[in-house]
Amino acid sequence: MNDAPRLDAQDTGAGWMLRLRGDWRLPQLSHARAAMATLPALDGGSLSDLRLDGSGLEGLDSAGALVLIHGLQAQGVAWARVATAGFDPRRQALLDLVAERMTSVSAATSSRPGWLARLGEVSVSVLRGGRNLLAFIGHVGQALGEVLIRPSRLRPRELFTQLEVVGLEALAIVGLMTFLVGLVFAHLLAIQIEKYGANIFIVDGVALALARELAPLLTAILVAGRSGAAFTAQIGAMKVTEEVDAITTLGLSPFQVLVLPRLLAIVIAMPLLTFFADLLGLLGAAVVAARQLDITFYTFVSRLKEVLPLDYVLYGLYKAPVFAAAIALIACRNGFAVSRDARSVGERTTTTVVQSLVAVILINAAFALASPEYRG
Repeated sequence: MNDAPRLDAQDTGAGWMLRLRGDWRLPQLSHARAAMATLPALDGGSLSDLRLDGSGLEGLDSAGALVLIHGLQAQGVAWARVATAGFDPRRQALLDLVAERMTSVSAATSSRPGWLARLGEVSVSVLRGGRNLLAFIGHVGQALGEVLIRPSRLRPRELFTQLEVVGLEALAIVGLMTFLVGLVFAHLLAIQIEKYGANIFIVDGVALALARELAPLLTAILVAGRSGAAFTAQIGAMKVTEEVDAITTLGLSPFQVLVLPRLLAIVIAMPLLTFFADLLGLLGAAVVAARQLDITFYTFVSRLKEVLPLDYVLYGLYKAPVFAAAIALIACRNGFAVSRDARSVGERTTTTVVQSLVAVILINAAFALASPEYRG
């Protein structure tokens, strides 16, 4: 083809002379790449000058200019070091524009912030999130105060609906999980204590662990993944469909209508679910004790009365409302933080689950550090 793009390179001693020939436009792009592949090594590191002659061009567009400039840059030749000649003003302006855009894109992609800048961004994001959470807690406290002054503002129908969803409908999953955990925990403990003939002590280990730590913690994790995610998704969907704005337009408080019923429902339901988890976990342990260690149910219960103090049961129940309040506040805040697109609902729901689990673990650690046993 007579109009196929070609590139003649000549070393003049003072630098390289590159002469462009043919049509350097999109239909001939593959030939343009082939022409650039035949370019000899220009030794860009020691090159003092490179001249580009465009007098033999039959055509040039942005695609051809991009292939040309990119090929020179691959050889280590910056466009600023190229002296052009023989180009008409339009083609010269096109070359300069493509080179300028390529330089700006390259600078933007290569400017990666350092570790200190990234640490600063994370710190600012955490501080901003903490400030927003405190502001949200303040709004919820204000709404709660108004309800205490005027109880008629509380919506009992919504409260009982949430109690049914959070508490009653969660009994099955909470009971099943804690029953299985109690069963597995008792099985593993039985394998060890059976070696020493201390079979009866399975009651001590399982009862104390379940009542104090396992039951409230597992219940909080299940509620965070189930109800916390649901709270965020529900409020987020209402935010997307502008129902939250409609509530505000009607002169109602979104915190009283949406947040308080969910907060009160989960705070009421969590201790009840935790106590139910205690019972099912102990039931699972009793099944293992009867089948594996020949400890009757009557013996199991009698030993349980002796070794499980009421303080341990209450300790687990005390933690439950705190877990519940943290989950509800995180979930509702993320629901209100949803932007007006469906993708944001999914992202905030995931954030709710992660933040709720971290909050539950931190609160549990704080309770452990504050307990009299830890302080001696």
